[in-house]
Amino acid sequence: MNQKAFIFDLDGVIVDTARYHYLAWQKIATRLGIEFTHEHNELLKGVSRVRSLDIILGLGNVQATQEDKDKWLMEKNEDYLQSIHHMQADEILDGVVPVLDYLKNNNQKVALGSASKNARPILEKVGLLHYFDAIVDGNDVTNAKPDPEVFVKAAQLLGMPPEGAIVFEDSVAGVQAANIAQMISIGIGDKSVLQEAHYNFTDFTEIDTEFLETLVTT
Repeated sequence: MNQKAFIFDLDGVIVDTARYHYLAWQKIATRLGIEFTHEHNELLKGVSRVRSLDIILGLGNVQATQEDKDKWLMEKNEDYLQSIHHMQADEILDGVVPVLDYLKNNNQKVALGSASKNARPILEKVGLLHYFDAIVDGNDVTNAKPDPEVFVKAAQLLGMPPEGAIVFEDSVAGVQAANIAQMISIGIGDKSVLQEAHYNFTDFTEIDTEFLETLVTT
């Protein structure tokens, strides 16, 4: 059987930490008198923490000093870290574990490619760390998606060329990053939003063994 590099985003793909980010950002926004809805939160998918704050401030036309920004970024992260500290295995999204099991049982290489700076502790909390041969997170890259840096580095760590990599993503920026890197992109979520992906699934429960075999053998 061929060997490929399977690269997973974290938030919204493996676990739903997106809601913890949303609640932490909403707390900051509310304090600043900025309306911040679930629709606004879509703008932050796959985006760095610093850029996310700038987007939120832009929604409310709020000007801030760098000192204030640094304080809010720290507060947001502390709030988020408190939330993920209590994460357990039941927060793994449906269908993810069977896919990871198939890949490991069939000698495929698996990596994480995420903007999150808390990827390792989250994977440890939910008991998935042992599935991953390599982890590239927000601590390892300087460019945010759609720049393909995070996925290119992950493929390199797995010893695979970009054309031998398959990326699972839930954000437009992430899908674009995979496509720019000339990797196969698989959109997890709303097909109308992730229409640039090579393949689309609502969630991992729709991904069967036959499809995974096709990815490995082609």
